[in-house]
Amino acid sequence: MSKIWYPYAQHKTMTAPLQVESAHGVYLHLSDGRHLIDGISSWWSAIHGHNHPIINDALHQQIERLSHAMLGGLTHEPAQECAENLIRICPKGLNHVFFSDSGSVGCEIALKMAIQFWRNQGNTKKKHFLALKKGYHGDTFGAMSVGNPEDDCPSMHDVFSGTMPKHFFIDEPKMGFIPDSDQLKKDISQLKICLEAHHNDIAAFICEPIMQGAGGFNLYCPDYLIAAKELCEHYNVLLIFDEVATGFGRTGTLFAANHANITPDIMVLGKAFTAGYMGHSATLSTSPVFDTFHDDDFKKALMHGPTFMGNPLACTIANTSIQIFESEDYISKIRSIEQTLHQEFSSFTHPHITDIRICGATAVVEVCDATVLQKVQEYAVNHGVWLRPFDRFLYTTPPYTISNECLIQICRVIKDWFSIQS
Repeated sequence: MSKIWYPYAQHKTMTAPLQVESAHGVYLHLSDGRHLIDGISSWWSAIHGHNHPIINDALHQQIERLSHAMLGGLTHEPAQECAENLIRICPKGLNHVFFSDSGSVGCEIALKMAIQFWRNQGNTKKKHFLALKKGYHGDTFGAMSVGNPEDDCPSMHDVFSGTMPKHFFIDEPKMGFIPDSDQLKKDISQLKICLEAHHNDIAAFICEPIMQGAGGFNLYCPDYLIAAKELCEHYNVLLIFDEVATGFGRTGTLFAANHANITPDIMVLGKAFTAGYMGHSATLSTSPVFDTFHDDDFKKALMHGPTFMGNPLACTIANTSIQIFESEDYISKIRSIEQTLHQEFSSFTHPHITDIRICGATAVVEVCDATVLQKVQEYAVNHGVWLRPFDRFLYTTPPYTISNECLIQICRVIKDWFSIQS
């Protein structure tokens, strides 16, 4: 019987997890002597690979000075520097940073910010949210409530059906990154119709910009985001971008919002924010949002306070990660990864495959039936690659430091798997 309760796993039937002894660069080193290329950056986070010497050195120096100090009544330089860095690199106008523990919590905070933004102005009716089907915003209750609706698939939260607040959902955009103009008009029209009918009840529209993640890696175009921004402003609804998965280069630009050159009212960062070293997130807002909380009345303050928000070690990692990202021109590295992914998959087909989507440093192979992928993880491990498919999706989100040789190995393992399928 396992002493550790593992995520998204049925312990009665799961295979034993692999024992990782150490990790360096893009490799996970197992206790049995095998070495696996980390093909998913340990859930999208280890963008510099593992055991990065510059981050390690910065972390060692910081831990000797200050490992933790609460931000309730105290502050410190790593958090201040991190806030300044984020304001500098994020879409213009996101001038205020609230730190927290994880992407899920960061989204919870965004939702709370949006509701309290209106309540601080005397509006108690705007307490619901508009979200996209096939979205995923985390596993806490608020985040689950704006994720996949209970009748959608794949959904990881069906068991909690009936226990979460009800919100408004529209179909995910279906036009792809390079849009079909007719489909784009249909998708924007659906958004407009919903906002027109329910804007008095909607506090904010929340979405994963450009690429939805764990809901199925759906891609859509910047024009949709531009229209969403205009419609939200017209109907007096806040716009929240969940960039937990898309932030820090994953879609080919520093933030997915940069594809559309727009600024949301609230934006959430996580995962790659701390380069896979430790959990931390940031929820940023524009000054008009922040200003509604800036008051003599204590009850108008944002009522949230994670114990480890702004942790000095996490902020030091984030600051160093940003420095590496900028000084080593990671956007060029990501473009090179995207080019290789296109080269490897552009002409690849198989009867079991319904679609292959590539965006930045992400490639996903969607199959017609999840049973096609039942043994693919074991196959990949036996061929030196760590992948973790889910439902009908086999994907890679490699570290940005990956060599072309290792990236091609990941692609070949994926393609070779289908070559042995009948």
